[in-house]
Amino acid sequence: MDILKEVSNTLNVKKDNPSFKAGDNITVHYTIKEGNKQRTQLFKGDVIQTKGSGLTKTCTVRKISHSIEVERIFPINSPLIEKITINKKGKVRRSKIFYLRGLTGKKARIKEIR
Repeated sequence: MDILKEVSNTLNVKKDNPSFKAGDNITVHYTIKEGNKQRTQLFKGDVIQTKGSGLTKTCTVRKISHSIEVERIFPINSPLIEKITINKKGKVRRSKIFYLRGLTGKKARIKEIR
């Protein structure tokens, strides 16, 4: 098991992304490959959960686009993710805020830490 950890650590370089948690509003800049072209696309939304640790850490980001709820899971240390920026720090009491899925409008707002 130790050999597997050493090999994975040498192959995957850990990125220095900002620390964020559930309730924060972030923008993820990630690369999309279409044929032989590639471009950067932004995904701006609220973090619902963070899962895992180290190189296998993932986060689920939720946004509402044209009254359709979209959730996407991003591996934090993926080479396709260029950068992550924090827009707002949110104040929530839970580490996984799945209750937002059933809420719309003003009830789905998250208080901001100033």
